Amino acid sequence: MNEDLAAAAKRFLEYRRALGRKYISEEHELRLLVRFAEAQGIRDLDQLTAVSLETFLASRPRCRPRSFNHLLGVIRCFLDWAVIQELLSLSPLEVRRRRVTAARLPFIFDVVQTRRLLAAAAALPDNSRARQRGPTYRVIFALCYGLGLRAGEACGLRLGDVDPDRNLLVVRGGKFGKTRFVPHGPRIAEVLRAQVERRRTAFPESGANSPLFTFDGCRCMHPGTASQVFHALVRTLGLTIPDGVSTPRLHDLRHSFAVGCLLRWYRDGANPASRLNQLSTFMGHVDPTSTAVYLTITPGLLSQANQRFEAFAETAWVEAAP
Repeated sequence: MNEDLAAAAKRFLEYRRALGRKYISEEHELRLLVRFAEAQGIRDLDQLTAVSLETFLASRPRCRPRSFNHLLGVIRCFLDWAVIQELLSLSPLEVRRRRVTAARLPFIFDVVQTRRLLAAAAALPDNSRARQRGPTYRVIFALCYGLGLRAGEACGLRLGDVDPDRNLLVVRGGKFGKTRFVPHGPRIAEVLRAQVERRRTAFPESGANSPLFTFDGCRCMHPGTASQVFHALVRTLGLTIPDGVSTPRLHDLRHSFAVGCLLRWYRDGANPASRLNQLSTFMGHVDPTSTAVYLTITPGLLSQANQRFEAFAETAWVEAAP
């Protein structure tokens, strides 16, 4: 059956969002396909061919394999859905994924490095468009490191999301549109209390739905802006980056949180495997498999694991000895 390409793309997005997906960047990718098809005189879904799809993919300047594969994956997912819906008898897509070279490891911040980062952030000067600039970025980075929040989650917090009575933070609209409760300790509570006080002092008319991090009282801080500030600060810290490790990114603070939790469990004698579900829930993951991606092996973590294995092996050897 024939169906308008734009209408089919709209139905596909509605279907994915009904499953809890945000599909913001994916919507942008599909709009590119629809515009390209219209320019080529292609209106119906079944008019797409292997050649037209290959031409479309070649027309997009995607130098990095990951970026190209993301675009390719969106198109493939859309066409596979169309086949399931019997809008197409067969997917015309024949382009293969590009080979991705070995991924570089994330930079794991230790406590000392994080303190230096937070101090550098706190020392940022104000400018004409950003009052309380230093304290604002310091709190954002502290939440990413101390609670493992994604940059977008931290920047999107509202005043009403801070529950000082229960030491609780409500993170709304995380990945896949999920909302979760994030408990925290007294140190984070004090950091949040100070930020709320600064916000209400700067903008007394703010309500519960007003942004926690904002420079104009109306718009939330953009995570891209926070990332730019982070990169500028990192360049001033003179951090030593080990071989095979990528240049520090803001998301690496979330990686550092996960590794720090695992390291503390080892030092406390706890079984990390039994607590992985808790960490997965805390970080807003669908399952522990997603959390495992964050558990980068560091020298400190490897040392703790080796000590535990040696203690286990020594006990087993004693029991087996005649």
